Amino acid sequence: MYKFTRKIEIDKVIDLVEKEINNPNLKDILYEIELTKEIIAKPTQDFSPPVRPVPNRDNPRMPETITKAQDFILEDGSIISLTFYAMVTPVDATVSTLQIQLFIITGIMVVLATILAMIISRHISKPIEKINQSAKTLAMGNYETEFHGSGFLEIKELSDTLNTAATELSQVERLRRELMANISHDLRTPLALIYSYAEMMHDFPEEVTAEQSQIIMDETERLTSLVNDVLDISNIERGIEKLSKRKYNLTKSLEKTINRISELVKKEGYLLEFLHDGDDVYLFADEIKITQAFYNLLLNAITHCSQEKNIIVKQSIDGNVVKIEVIDHGEGISDNDLPYIWERYYKVDKKHKRSIMGTGLGLSIVKKIIEMHNGEYGVESKIGEGSVFWFKLEQISKS
Repeated sequence: MYKFTRKIEIDKVIDLVEKEINNPNLKDILYEIELTKEIIAKPTQDFSPPVRPVPNRDNPRMPETITKAQDFILEDGSIISLTFYAMVTPVDATVSTLQIQLFIITGIMVVLATILAMIISRHISKPIEKINQSAKTLAMGNYETEFHGSGFLEIKELSDTLNTAATELSQVERLRRELMANISHDLRTPLALIYSYAEMMHDFPEEVTAEQSQIIMDETERLTSLVNDVLDISNIERGIEKLSKRKYNLTKSLEKTINRISELVKKEGYLLEFLHDGDDVYLFADEIKITQAFYNLLLNAITHCSQEKNIIVKQSIDGNVVKIEVIDHGEGISDNDLPYIWERYYKVDKKHKRSIMGTGLGLSIVKKIIEMHNGEYGVESKIGEGSVFWFKLEQISKS
């Protein structure tokens, strides 16, 4: 490398001398080159190599030299021959060599950095392209799409997040279809009954009975209940429903609701019991909303209770918290269904029961109402033993 550098320096000096060959100060220029570049230039006929340093123990190698003769044409047409002589290892050559090496290394580093950047960009872009393609498939409604992220941790986390979103969207779509099926069934049946009895009353007005009129009223009430459930859950989720809190007697309110429901279902053999220690419990809450939540739990218990048709409502107090439990002694809920029963439109029993109709919204309404009151809710269930639905709220003093 040093020798190559010195050859380049000698060529530069030759170019300079060729330009200044007719300069009267040529000797001064050559002297300056000798001082600065350590390149000796003398007429060829007078040139003799300088005495080179003698090798020693520290530097056993003889310094390498470069000699080059070059002819130059003067203004008068005569030709002069100069011999240029230089040692290979002076300081300037070392500096020049290091500069050249630095340029070469820099160029290699730039090339390597470019290649590395391309490899890294491909490593990043490929999984992102796959995720983007899967996201487009998901956007088209294919909720079974899976996202496979690899490489960087952030890409894997993005993939996991999108997989979770796809699972949730798939479940929402499934629940939406179940809702459509449930509502379609619950609308079609009462509408068919209403139409049938109305047609009969129209064709045979003299044979109209109170029982037929009651059936039309009952089916109309079913439709009203269905529409109200859908509107309630929609308003609660949109934040339209606001709480109207006031102090009221929870125990008396529960008793009224239980008595009212008992009157409605006693003809079918249902027995509702209310167990409490005799002390009235007071709440600062929205009585209408809490009653609605309790009413939904009662309807759920009536729908799923055992053949004995015995339902127990239990009120217990733990410190400043009151717990209301609704026990149905029914068929119970499997462990697979328990995580989903509070979700919208979910129904454990896919078969419709005409005695107590459900849209799959009742428990979701309970969940939303209790959450609005900063309370707790839950269920304990075993197959064949029944279920215990409960909620807890903070009580206040009677005074």
